[in-house]
Amino acid sequence: MRLSENNLLKKLAKAIKGKLPEVSRTVALGVVLGVIFMLIGFRLIDSPKERMIKRELAQYKLEMKSLNIRMSIYEQALGDLENRDDNIYRTILEAEPIHSGLFSNQVLNVDRYETLKGKGCTDEIINTTIRLDNLAKRLYDQSRSFDQVYQMACDKQGRLAAMPCIIPVKKEECTLMSGFGNRYHPILHTSRPHTGVDLAGRTGTNVYATADGRVTTAGRNNSSLNGYGNAVVIDHGYGYQTLYAHLNDVVVQQGATVKRGDLIGHIGTTGLSSGPHLHYEVILNNVKVNPVFYFFNDLNPGEYEKMIEIGNQENQCLS
Repeated sequence: MRLSENNLLKKLAKAIKGKLPEVSRTVALGVVLGVIFMLIGFRLIDSPKERMIKRELAQYKLEMKSLNIRMSIYEQALGDLENRDDNIYRTILEAEPIHSGLFSNQVLNVDRYETLKGKGCTDEIINTTIRLDNLAKRLYDQSRSFDQVYQMACDKQGRLAAMPCIIPVKKEECTLMSGFGNRYHPILHTSRPHTGVDLAGRTGTNVYATADGRVTTAGRNNSSLNGYGNAVVIDHGYGYQTLYAHLNDVVVQQGATVKRGDLIGHIGTTGLSSGPHLHYEVILNNVKVNPVFYFFNDLNPGEYEKMIEIGNQENQCLS
């Protein structure tokens, strides 16, 4: 009996030993397949945390796209304000247009963008940051500009009083003989810039101040006005000055305050002049400009157009 049991155990051990390699291979194959399936699962199936992160990233991309669209709208609106400021408001107030950076000394911080790039930020984030910085700088400049425009508008009454917007001689008592630009000089016998207009009239015809201001020159006491004979220069403020030359006589004194329409002298032919007339100039911000453009207050549209046409003719001036 005992012998039979021993034989049975030996046979069982032998059978298990024969099956062991096969079982090992099966277990190993199962482990490998399990690992493969796990790796595939990790790649194809997101964990709850990964799904949450992906949702957040998708939301951030949508927000970034929306932000850039809104920023484009704001940039367009700001561009419209800048255009109105330069070409309407400042034109009406006769002020110089602003340029980018006129008020702000701020420059874009390139190092900041390099730092963002070093932190792994995408080009989209960096470009959006640059656009935002530019927008902030333009808004600052525009805000300062509107402060200026508001101040100029509040002071418009003073500016209007300072604008030389009438003809210095009554229109029925004078004739425009020569306009602004290159003209042939009758005494110097050469073509040169004629920096004003020549209004011919009878000797002794009244000459009036064209805007409120203070007389800075009266008579022949200014060496910089050689050739102009008896002359009056009035500083009107706000960048405006006017000059009245070749006068027969002057009835105002240097330092006197005058109002628009006040008598300042009479037409004559003093200085380098070929006949009785008034040589009249308008200076704006130290630049001599065409006086005809300021005659609109005394002329109807037809008369003004005719005056412009005559003033543009290239002819011989009187002085």
